[in-house]
Amino acid sequence: MDLLAAMNPGQIRLLIIVVYLLLLLGLGFFASRSFSGTRKDYLLASHSIGPFLLLMSIFGTTMTAFALVGSSGEAFKEGIGVYGMLASSSGIIHSLCFFLIGVKVYTFGRKYGYTTQCQFFRDRLDSDFVGLLLFPILVILVVPYLLLGVMAGGAVIEAMTGGAFPDIFPAKGPANGAVPKWLGSGLVCVVVLVYVFFGGMRGTAWANAFQTIVFMVLGVVTFYVLADKIGDGETFWESLKNATGKVADKYTTREHMSPTKFFTYMLIPLSVGMFPHLFQHWLTAKSAKSFKLSVVMHPIFIAIVWVPCVLIGIWATTQPIPPAIQSNANKVLPFLVKTMTRPELGGLLTAGILAAIMSSLDSQFLCLGTMFTNDIVVHYGGKDRFSDKQQVWIARAFIILIVAITYVLALQGYRSVFTLGIWCFSGFAALFPIVWAALYWRRLTAAGAVSGIIAAAACWFLLFRESGFGKTTNFSLKIPFTELQIMPVVAILGCALLAMVLTSLVTPPPSKATLARFFPAEKA
Repeated sequence: MDLLAAMNPGQIRLLIIVVYLLLLLGLGFFASRSFSGTRKDYLLASHSIGPFLLLMSIFGTTMTAFALVGSSGEAFKEGIGVYGMLASSSGIIHSLCFFLIGVKVYTFGRKYGYTTQCQFFRDRLDSDFVGLLLFPILVILVVPYLLLGVMAGGAVIEAMTGGAFPDIFPAKGPANGAVPKWLGSGLVCVVVLVYVFFGGMRGTAWANAFQTIVFMVLGVVTFYVLADKIGDGETFWESLKNATGKVADKYTTREHMSPTKFFTYMLIPLSVGMFPHLFQHWLTAKSAKSFKLSVVMHPIFIAIVWVPCVLIGIWATTQPIPPAIQSNANKVLPFLVKTMTRPELGGLLTAGILAAIMSSLDSQFLCLGTMFTNDIVVHYGGKDRFSDKQQVWIARAFIILIVAITYVLALQGYRSVFTLGIWCFSGFAALFPIVWAALYWRRLTAAGAVSGIIAAAACWFLLFRESGFGKTTNFSLKIPFTELQIMPVVAILGCALLAMVLTSLVTPPPSKATLARFFPAEKA
């Protein structure tokens, strides 16, 4: 207590953040003690993940900075309709993807020894080129996803540590004395890198489970505390009513949102069907029965996280938010936590925000290392050329490289976490028809898949460039000859679907042997 009494609020919050990060490092070290040294154990935890750990790791890796920092910031700008745009549809669509895609992918993965998506598609389509084409596209789409976490982590730490060390980090405004973004982002990268480097998939799954519990519990606490402060009622329910009652009507409805744009947002959650890190998590399951808990509980967990974040975002519109914060919506949530809670509680709540951010980064870093090792080095270098130990170290080396690249890119300037997330998810959603057809459409050909992937990638890049690479936060398209707005994902997914179907229909069908392997219950 004497130590805390001698510290200023920024230092107290920073101390709690550092203690939390040290706990994560300890968890990674503990997980590394269970590491058997094999490639399978490092990349897939030896298929030992049960229902509870699978639920927590899958949910943790899908709830990113986009869900907490991004959703509250977007709700601050656009209103409560943000929840309907993504959260409500995501709860249903994610669970359907786990059931209809995850279980089948797991079954084929265990049967044929897959570790990555590229392995599955190469085998399913009898085409080496499909894997070679898909690898760089998946990497390019994952990197913006990584940037979400690294940028948000640095922004949150900077916002919460203002005044900590004014002599060391002098700056103008609230950032005076704060740990700068470049240092905060670097700290997040180093901690995640260390426990992924040593713990592999087992360390990642354990860390995800721990962090999911932390951010869900502390998220509820944050919601309760902020509702009490903003609503100022005698009971929690009265505070909740008062806080919401202060919000202007335009933020409590979606009247100002284009209906067509609103509904086309619902295509974006299809992205989970092609997340490479989620694909890898599916393959860690102990059995197909392990998916049941995730299918049932995932929508409930999404509501628990998104409802408080969106409500906090619209409540923020009733508060005196400084212009510097208003212009950078990523900082709205940490600003409220900092200004409306005691330093000790603020530090704990910040740890909860960081938990959500880091629970996605680890899986994404690991999946890229896995893809590079399996789909490039081992596939083209030869299976027998590298020992298990060498493959583990190759994955680790590539993970270090990706962490470094992501960190450098994160320093290049501000982008809306929500907007960058939408573009990232739109790219993955556009590839959804490929994985769906591979699992359920016998007529899909390698040429069809290739044309669909190229069409999706080309259309995504052209529209992303037109948006200023994410600078235009409200970028949308118009339906020809109307004023109706739609999300870019409609055009991107439509191009991919059309190219895939037409090309597959005019090219020779897959071989009978391939169809017998992937559609055994049907006559080839």
